[in-house]
Amino acid sequence: MKQVKLGKQGLTVPAIGLGCMGMSISYGTPDDAESIATMHRALELGCNLLVTSDAYGNGVNEELVAKAIAGRRREYLVCTKFGNLMGGGGVNGRPEYAVEACEKSLKRLGVDEIDIYGLHRVDPAVPIEETVGAMARLQEQGKVRYLVISEAGPETLRRAMTTATIDACETEYSLWSRDAETGGLLAACRELGVGYMAYAPLGRGFLSAKIKSLDALIEKDRRRQHPRYLPENIEKNVALLAPIERIAAAHGATPAQVAIAWVMAQGDFIVPIPGTKRRSYLEENLGAANVSLSAAEVAELAEVFKPGAAAGTRYPDAQLKGVMV
Repeated sequence: MKQVKLGKQGLTVPAIGLGCMGMSISYGTPDDAESIATMHRALELGCNLLVTSDAYGNGVNEELVAKAIAGRRREYLVCTKFGNLMGGGGVNGRPEYAVEACEKSLKRLGVDEIDIYGLHRVDPAVPIEETVGAMARLQEQGKVRYLVISEAGPETLRRAMTTATIDACETEYSLWSRDAETGGLLAACRELGVGYMAYAPLGRGFLSAKIKSLDALIEKDRRRQHPRYLPENIEKNVALLAPIERIAAAHGATPAQVAIAWVMAQGDFIVPIPGTKRRSYLEENLGAANVSLSAAEVAELAEVFKPGAAAGTRYPDAQLKGVMV
């Protein structure tokens, strides 16, 4: 798989990564055996970037990743994050907590160094300079290699860069979640030479055109609480899928591949990290690297999915307060 450089310090990752959250929480019933097989298959296909967080099941997902990389540690790039507390605990960006959380993640992952360490959510009560300063000290101590901040706004990124070198930002980005464009984050990343990791590039599965009603989701699926999946919104959003399906058919591709390819077309510093726990979906997602959209197709999709086109917000209100801070 093609390799992409993120940031200025030599971080090189595959053009598409693998998000691991859904292997443990939120989307259906976990299947650890299939999830581990999926992470192994990813490596076989040249996708060695695994993205997790201590928030995913209070460390359960990190422990799952540890099982997958055991014996093959140096073949994988592992990204994990801290500061997003489960169970309604809010956020914690205090420097001492960064140290504590890092030690716990090292232990759960079974590694002596984390490849990419990130702040999962910005703590508005703690100056970002103090949080990333602690992260930089972990870097100096050899406990982490590269730094990322998730759901930070452009001004927060600029402030962070005065204290430490941030190699990548991670926020939600897809055809129907374009806050990173409209809010100036992508422009700031270009300006500062910071890479960008786009999570949920499939709109949590919606842009695959496989979820056209709530009947496709089991009762425990967290997406049932997301505004864009609510009954009053999902029918309107389904109407947006037609051009993705048409363009996919023209390329002999799937809608999911077209949606991921669109994200990749927005810049060579952007790496989508679609999540899945199944090998079949992994293989489909990675196939997006072989889909070359024309400039006209990229523009058409951008126009159909122009900011505000999707019915409903990308998160429920409570979670929206913690994004793009």
